[in-house]
Amino acid sequence: MRGWYALVWVVFGLCPGLVAVLGDTGGQRYASIAVLGAMGVGYALVTLLPDHPAIRLTYLVLLVPALGAMAYLPGGGAALFVLTLPQFWLFARPPGQAVGISAAAAVSVVAGALVRAGGEISGNAVVAAGAAAISVPIGLWWLQNERRTHALGDELARTQQELAQAHRREGAAQERDRLAREIHDTLAQGFASIAALAEAARVAADPDQRARHLASIEATARENLDEARVLVSSAPAAPPGSLTQSLRRALDRFAEDTGVAVTADLVDLDPAPPLRSALLRCAQESLANVRKHAGASAVTVVLARRPDAVELEVTDDGGGFVLADARGFGINGMRRRLAEVGGDLTVTSSVGDGTRVLAEIPVAEGGRR
Repeated sequence: MRGWYALVWVVFGLCPGLVAVLGDTGGQRYASIAVLGAMGVGYALVTLLPDHPAIRLTYLVLLVPALGAMAYLPGGGAALFVLTLPQFWLFARPPGQAVGISAAAAVSVVAGALVRAGGEISGNAVVAAGAAAISVPIGLWWLQNERRTHALGDELARTQQELAQAHRREGAAQERDRLAREIHDTLAQGFASIAALAEAARVAADPDQRARHLASIEATARENLDEARVLVSSAPAAPPGSLTQSLRRALDRFAEDTGVAVTADLVDLDPAPPLRSALLRCAQESLANVRKHAGASAVTVVLARRPDAVELEVTDDGGGFVLADARGFGINGMRRRLAEVGGDLTVTSSVGDGTRVLAEIPVAEGGRR
Protein backbone atom coordinates (compact mmCIF):
# COMPACT_ATOMS: atom_id res chain seq x y z
CA MET A 1 0.00 0.00 0.00
CA ARG A 2 2.79 2.42 0.81
CA GLY A 3 4.42 1.69 -2.51
CA TRP A 4 1.21 2.52 -4.37
CA TYR A 5 0.78 5.67 -2.32
CA ALA A 6 4.33 6.82 -3.16
CA LEU A 7 3.61 6.32 -6.85
CA VAL A 8 0.33 8.28 -6.64
CA TRP A 9 1.97 11.09 -4.67
CA VAL A 10 4.82 11.48 -7.15
CA VAL A 11 2.66 11.20 -10.29
CA PHE A 12 -0.31 13.28 -9.17
CA GLY A 13 1.29 15.48 -6.51
CA LEU A 14 4.83 16.45 -7.54
CA CYS A 15 4.80 15.93 -11.30
CA PRO A 16 1.81 18.24 -12.07
CA GLY A 17 3.55 21.05 -10.17
CA LEU A 18 6.76 20.56 -12.15
CA VAL A 19 4.86 20.48 -15.45
CA ALA A 20 2.92 23.60 -14.50
CA VAL A 21 6.02 25.74 -14.02
CA LEU A 22 7.97 24.57 -17.08
CA GLY A 23 6.58 27.42 -19.17
CA ASP A 24 7.04 30.08 -16.51
CA THR A 25 10.00 32.41 -16.21
CA GLY A 26 11.56 34.20 -13.28
CA GLY A 27 12.71 33.25 -9.84
CA GLN A 28 9.42 31.69 -8.69
CA ARG A 29 9.80 28.98 -11.32
CA TYR A 30 13.12 27.85 -9.87
CA ALA A 31 11.81 28.20 -6.34
CA SER A 32 8.90 25.85 -7.15
CA ILE A 33 11.23 23.28 -8.74
CA ALA A 34 13.57 23.48 -5.74
CA VAL A 35 10.77 23.00 -3.20
CA LEU A 36 9.17 20.11 -5.12
CA GLY A 37 12.58 18.47 -5.58
CA ALA A 38 13.38 18.82 -1.88
CA MET A 39 10.03 17.23 -0.99
CA GLY A 40 10.75 14.27 -3.27
CA VAL A 41 14.26 13.77 -1.87
CA GLY A 42 12.97 14.01 1.70
CA TYR A 43 10.28 11.42 1.06
CA ALA A 44 12.86 9.09 -0.48
CA LEU A 45 15.10 9.40 2.59
CA VAL A 46 12.23 8.67 4.97
CA THR A 47 11.23 5.64 2.91
CA LEU A 48 14.78 4.27 2.67
CA LEU A 49 15.45 4.88 6.40
CA PRO A 50 12.21 3.73 8.06
CA ASP A 51 13.79 3.03 11.46
CA HIS A 52 14.94 6.59 12.17
CA PRO A 53 12.15 8.51 13.99
CA ALA A 54 14.24 11.70 14.10
CA ILE A 55 14.52 11.77 10.30
CA ARG A 56 10.77 11.20 9.93
CA LEU A 57 9.93 13.97 12.36
CA THR A 58 12.36 16.39 10.71
CA TYR A 59 10.86 15.64 7.31
CA LEU A 60 7.32 16.25 8.52
CA VAL A 61 8.27 19.52 10.21
CA LEU A 62 9.94 20.72 7.01
CA LEU A 63 6.81 19.81 5.05
CA VAL A 64 4.92 22.55 6.89
CA PRO A 65 6.78 25.53 5.30
CA ALA A 66 7.27 23.63 2.03
CA LEU A 67 3.53 23.11 1.53
CA GLY A 68 2.84 26.72 2.52
CA ALA A 69 5.45 27.87 -0.01
CA MET A 70 3.90 25.73 -2.75
CA ALA A 71 0.47 27.18 -1.95
CA TYR A 72 1.98 30.59 -2.74
CA LEU A 73 4.32 29.60 -5.62
CA PRO A 74 3.19 28.54 -9.11
CA GLY A 75 2.60 24.84 -9.54
CA GLY A 76 1.33 24.19 -6.04
CA GLY A 77 -2.00 24.30 -4.29
CA ALA A 78 -4.60 22.32 -2.41
CA ALA A 79 -4.19 19.16 -4.52
CA LEU A 80 -0.59 18.72 -3.43
CA PHE A 81 -1.57 19.29 0.21
CA VAL A 82 -4.43 16.77 0.04
CA LEU A 83 -2.15 14.11 -1.47
CA THR A 84 0.53 14.83 1.16
CA LEU A 85 -1.81 14.59 4.18
CA PRO A 86 -1.47 10.75 4.55
CA GLN A 87 2.24 11.18 5.21
CA PHE A 88 1.55 12.88 8.53
CA TRP A 89 -0.33 9.76 9.64
CA LEU A 90 2.14 7.33 8.11
CA PHE A 91 5.27 8.82 9.66
CA ALA A 92 4.18 10.70 12.81
CA ARG A 93 3.97 8.97 16.19
CA PRO A 94 1.96 9.29 18.43
CA PRO A 95 -1.45 10.37 16.99
CA GLY A 96 -1.26 13.76 18.70
CA GLN A 97 1.91 14.51 16.78
CA ALA A 98 0.18 13.74 13.49
CA VAL A 99 -2.76 15.98 14.38
CA GLY A 100 -0.52 18.87 15.42
CA ILE A 101 1.83 18.81 12.42
CA SER A 102 -0.96 18.30 9.88
CA ALA A 103 -2.89 21.21 11.42
CA ALA A 104 0.23 23.41 11.21
CA ALA A 105 0.63 22.38 7.57
CA ALA A 106 -3.01 23.28 6.88
CA VAL A 107 -2.52 26.73 8.45
CA SER A 108 0.63 27.20 6.36
CA VAL A 109 -1.19 26.25 3.15
CA VAL A 110 -4.15 28.50 3.93
CA ALA A 111 -1.76 31.37 4.69
CA GLY A 112 0.12 30.80 1.46
CA ALA A 113 -3.10 30.71 -0.53
CA LEU A 114 -4.37 33.91 1.12
CA VAL A 115 -1.13 35.74 0.36
CA ARG A 116 -1.23 34.57 -3.24
CA ALA A 117 -4.88 35.68 -3.59
CA GLY A 118 -4.15 39.08 -2.08
CA GLY A 119 -5.97 38.41 1.17
CA GLU A 120 -9.11 37.00 -0.42
CA ILE A 121 -10.39 33.57 0.53
CA SER A 122 -9.66 31.31 -2.40
CA GLY A 123 -10.75 27.81 -3.30
CA ASN A 124 -7.34 26.46 -2.42
CA ALA A 125 -7.65 27.80 1.13
CA VAL A 126 -11.14 26.30 1.60
CA VAL A 127 -10.11 22.91 0.20
CA ALA A 128 -6.97 22.83 2.37
CA ALA A 129 -8.89 23.65 5.56
CA GLY A 130 -11.62 21.10 4.79
CA ALA A 131 -9.14 18.38 3.90
CA ALA A 132 -7.21 18.93 7.12
CA ALA A 133 -10.39 18.66 9.20
CA ILE A 134 -11.53 15.48 7.43
CA SER A 135 -8.10 13.88 7.70
CA VAL A 136 -8.14 13.87 11.51
CA PRO A 137 -10.94 11.29 12.12
CA ILE A 138 -9.80 9.26 9.11
CA GLY A 139 -6.21 9.24 10.35
CA LEU A 140 -7.20 8.30 13.89
CA TRP A 141 -9.33 5.45 12.54
CA TRP A 142 -6.46 4.23 10.38
CA LEU A 143 -3.98 4.34 13.28
CA GLN A 144 -6.38 2.40 15.48
CA ASN A 145 -6.75 -0.29 12.82
CA GLU A 146 -2.97 -0.37 12.33
CA ARG A 147 -2.43 -0.88 16.07
CA ARG A 148 -5.05 -3.61 16.09
CA THR A 149 -3.39 -5.27 13.11
CA HIS A 150 0.02 -5.13 14.80
CA ALA A 151 -1.46 -6.53 18.01
CA LEU A 152 -3.08 -9.39 16.09
CA GLY A 153 0.19 -10.00 14.27
CA ASP A 154 2.10 -10.13 17.56
CA GLU A 155 -0.50 -12.44 19.05
CA LEU A 156 -0.32 -14.69 15.97
CA ALA A 157 3.47 -14.80 16.22
CA ARG A 158 3.26 -15.74 19.91
CA THR A 159 0.69 -18.40 19.16
CA GLN A 160 2.84 -19.85 16.39
CA GLN A 161 5.84 -19.88 18.71
CA GLU A 162 3.84 -21.59 21.47
CA LEU A 163 2.49 -24.09 18.93
CA ALA A 164 6.00 -24.84 17.68
CA GLN A 165 7.19 -25.34 21.26
CA ALA A 166 4.22 -27.62 21.94
CA HIS A 167 5.05 -29.64 18.83
CA ARG A 168 8.66 -29.95 19.97
CA ARG A 169 7.55 -31.05 23.43
CA GLU A 170 5.10 -33.53 21.94
CA GLY A 171 7.79 -34.87 19.62
CA ALA A 172 10.21 -35.22 22.53
CA ALA A 173 7.54 -36.98 24.62
CA GLN A 174 6.76 -39.36 21.75
CA GLU A 175 10.45 -40.11 21.29
CA ARG A 176 10.87 -40.75 25.02
CA ASP A 177 7.84 -43.05 24.92
CA ARG A 178 9.24 -44.90 21.91
CA LEU A 179 12.63 -45.35 23.56
CA ALA A 180 11.02 -46.48 26.82
CA ARG A 181 8.94 -49.02 24.93
CA GLU A 182 11.95 -50.29 22.97
CA ILE A 183 14.09 -50.57 26.10
CA HIS A 184 11.30 -52.35 27.97
CA ASP A 185 10.66 -54.80 25.13
CA THR A 186 14.33 -55.56 24.43
CA LEU A 187 17.01 -54.66 26.94
CA ALA A 188 14.89 -54.86 30.09
CA GLN A 189 13.52 -58.28 29.14
CA GLY A 190 16.99 -59.48 28.22
CA PHE A 191 18.42 -58.37 31.57
CA ALA A 192 15.53 -60.01 33.39
CA SER A 193 16.21 -63.22 31.50
CA ILE A 194 19.92 -63.02 32.30
CA ALA A 195 19.16 -62.53 36.00
CA ALA A 196 16.80 -65.53 36.05
CA LEU A 197 19.26 -67.74 34.16
CA ALA A 198 22.14 -66.69 36.41
CA GLU A 199 20.12 -67.63 39.48
CA ALA A 200 19.20 -70.97 37.91
CA ALA A 201 22.83 -71.64 36.98
CA ARG A 202 23.96 -70.80 40.53
CA VAL A 203 21.67 -73.42 42.12
CA ALA A 204 21.90 -76.04 39.36
CA ALA A 205 23.52 -79.31 40.55
CA ASP A 206 23.88 -80.80 37.08
CA PRO A 207 27.01 -79.47 35.31
CA ASP A 208 25.35 -79.91 31.91
CA GLN A 209 22.33 -77.92 32.99
CA ARG A 210 24.59 -75.23 34.44
CA ALA A 211 26.47 -75.09 31.13
CA ARG A 212 23.20 -74.68 29.23
CA HIS A 213 22.18 -71.82 31.48
CA LEU A 214 25.53 -70.13 31.00
CA ALA A 215 25.27 -70.54 27.23
CA SER A 216 21.82 -68.95 27.33
CA ILE A 217 23.18 -66.09 29.41
CA GLU A 218 25.92 -65.50 26.84
CA ALA A 219 23.48 -65.65 23.92
CA THR A 220 21.02 -63.29 25.65
CA ALA A 221 23.79 -60.84 26.50
CA ARG A 222 24.95 -60.79 22.88
CA GLU A 223 21.38 -60.23 21.72
CA ASN A 224 21.04 -57.37 24.20
CA LEU A 225 24.25 -55.86 22.86
CA ASP A 226 22.84 -56.02 19.34
CA GLU A 227 19.59 -54.45 20.52
CA ALA A 228 21.52 -51.65 22.24
CA ARG A 229 23.37 -50.91 19.02
CA VAL A 230 20.06 -50.72 17.18
CA LEU A 231 18.64 -48.30 19.76
CA VAL A 232 21.54 -45.86 19.45
CA SER A 233 21.58 -46.01 15.66
CA SER A 234 19.84 -43.30 13.64
CA ALA A 235 17.31 -45.65 12.06
CA PRO A 236 15.57 -48.52 13.92
CA ALA A 237 16.11 -51.91 12.33
CA ALA A 238 13.52 -54.63 11.99
CA PRO A 239 14.32 -58.04 13.53
CA PRO A 240 16.20 -60.26 11.08
CA GLY A 241 14.40 -63.01 9.18
CA SER A 242 10.71 -63.52 8.60
CA LEU A 243 8.13 -63.15 11.34
CA THR A 244 7.65 -66.91 11.56
CA GLN A 245 11.39 -67.56 11.85
CA SER A 246 11.79 -64.91 14.54
CA LEU A 247 8.88 -66.32 16.52
CA ARG A 248 10.29 -69.84 16.37
CA ARG A 249 13.66 -68.64 17.67
CA ALA A 250 11.98 -66.75 20.51
CA LEU A 251 9.82 -69.76 21.45
CA ASP A 252 12.75 -72.18 21.38
CA ARG A 253 14.76 -69.90 23.63
CA PHE A 254 11.79 -69.46 25.99
CA ALA A 255 11.22 -73.21 26.26
CA GLU A 256 14.91 -73.88 26.81
CA ASP A 257 15.29 -71.21 29.48
CA THR A 258 12.08 -71.87 31.43
CA GLY A 259 11.24 -75.53 30.84
CA VAL A 260 7.65 -74.51 30.03
CA ALA A 261 6.00 -76.67 27.37
CA VAL A 262 5.41 -74.62 24.21
CA THR A 263 2.92 -75.52 21.49
CA ALA A 264 3.27 -73.45 18.32
CA ASP A 265 1.00 -73.23 15.29
CA LEU A 266 2.71 -70.71 13.05
CA VAL A 267 1.80 -70.09 9.43
CA ASP A 268 4.61 -68.92 7.19
CA LEU A 269 4.19 -65.15 7.13
CA ASP A 270 6.49 -62.24 6.36
CA PRO A 271 4.49 -59.00 6.70
CA ALA A 272 5.97 -55.54 6.26
CA PRO A 273 8.77 -54.67 8.75
CA PRO A 274 6.65 -52.39 11.00
CA LEU A 275 3.99 -55.10 11.37
CA ARG A 276 6.61 -57.82 11.85
CA SER A 277 8.33 -55.82 14.60
CA ALA A 278 5.04 -55.04 16.38
CA LEU A 279 3.89 -58.67 16.41
CA LEU A 280 7.28 -60.02 17.47
CA ARG A 281 7.55 -57.51 20.33
CA CYS A 282 4.04 -58.44 21.48
CA ALA A 283 5.00 -62.12 21.50
CA GLN A 284 8.21 -61.39 23.42
CA GLU A 285 6.35 -59.25 25.98
CA SER A 286 3.67 -61.92 26.44
CA LEU A 287 6.31 -64.63 26.97
CA ALA A 288 8.17 -62.37 29.42
CA ASN A 289 4.96 -61.91 31.41
CA VAL A 290 4.44 -65.68 31.45
CA ARG A 291 7.99 -66.15 32.72
CA LYS A 292 7.70 -63.50 35.46
CA HIS A 293 4.09 -63.70 36.62
CA ALA A 294 2.02 -66.60 35.28
CA GLY A 295 3.60 -69.69 36.87
CA ALA A 296 2.41 -71.57 33.79
CA SER A 297 3.33 -75.10 32.74
CA ALA A 298 2.24 -74.74 29.11
CA VAL A 299 2.02 -71.99 26.53
CA THR A 300 0.29 -72.06 23.15
CA VAL A 301 1.23 -69.61 20.40
CA VAL A 302 -0.82 -69.30 17.21
CA LEU A 303 0.10 -67.12 14.24
CA ALA A 304 -2.72 -67.07 11.69
CA ARG A 305 -3.61 -65.29 8.47
CA ARG A 306 -7.22 -64.16 8.20
CA PRO A 307 -8.79 -62.73 5.02
CA ASP A 308 -8.15 -59.17 6.15
CA ALA A 309 -5.83 -59.44 9.15
CA VAL A 310 -2.90 -61.16 10.79
CA GLU A 311 -3.53 -62.56 14.27
CA LEU A 312 -1.08 -63.57 16.96
CA GLU A 313 -2.48 -65.40 19.99
CA VAL A 314 -0.50 -66.31 23.11
CA THR A 315 -2.31 -68.44 25.70
CA ASP A 316 -0.98 -69.84 28.97
CA ASP A 317 -2.41 -72.06 31.72
CA GLY A 318 -0.98 -69.99 34.55
CA GLY A 319 -2.59 -68.31 37.50
CA GLY A 320 -4.11 -65.42 35.56
CA PHE A 321 -4.83 -61.99 36.99
CA VAL A 322 -7.49 -59.31 37.34
CA LEU A 323 -7.21 -56.97 34.36
CA ALA A 324 -8.37 -53.96 36.36
CA ASP A 325 -5.46 -54.49 38.76
CA ALA A 326 -2.82 -54.72 36.04
CA ARG A 327 0.04 -52.26 36.48
CA GLY A 328 3.23 -51.66 34.60
CA PHE A 329 4.32 -50.81 31.10
CA GLY A 330 3.84 -54.14 29.29
CA ILE A 331 0.19 -54.31 28.24
CA ASN A 332 -0.08 -50.57 27.53
CA GLY A 333 3.17 -50.72 25.57
CA MET A 334 1.85 -53.57 23.42
CA ARG A 335 -1.41 -51.75 22.84
CA ARG A 336 0.35 -48.53 21.77
CA ARG A 337 2.77 -50.42 19.53
CA LEU A 338 -0.10 -52.16 17.75
CA ALA A 339 -2.09 -48.93 17.48
CA GLU A 340 0.81 -47.34 15.58
CA VAL A 341 0.31 -49.89 12.77
CA GLY A 342 -3.50 -49.83 12.93
CA GLY A 343 -3.81 -52.94 15.09
CA ASP A 344 -5.60 -53.82 18.30
CA LEU A 345 -4.86 -55.83 21.44
CA THR A 346 -7.30 -57.97 23.41
CA VAL A 347 -6.28 -59.43 26.78
CA THR A 348 -8.52 -61.99 28.50
CA SER A 349 -7.66 -63.31 31.94
CA SER A 350 -9.10 -64.28 35.28
CA VAL A 351 -7.55 -65.60 38.44
CA GLY A 352 -6.89 -69.35 38.14
CA ASP A 353 -7.88 -69.59 34.47
CA GLY A 354 -4.73 -68.45 32.68
CA THR A 355 -4.32 -65.59 30.22
CA ARG A 356 -5.02 -65.08 26.53
CA VAL A 357 -3.36 -62.27 24.58
CA LEU A 358 -4.66 -61.62 21.04
CA ALA A 359 -2.96 -59.15 18.71
CA GLU A 360 -4.73 -58.30 15.45
CA ILE A 361 -3.39 -56.13 12.62
CA PRO A 362 -5.39 -55.45 9.42
CA VAL A 363 -3.36 -56.22 6.31
CA ALA A 364 -3.94 -56.17 2.57
CA GLU A 365 -4.10 -59.29 0.46
CA GLY A 366 -0.75 -61.06 0.48
CA GLY A 367 0.10 -60.31 4.12
CA ARG A 368 2.13 -57.12 3.52
CA ARG A 369 1.12 -53.52 3.92
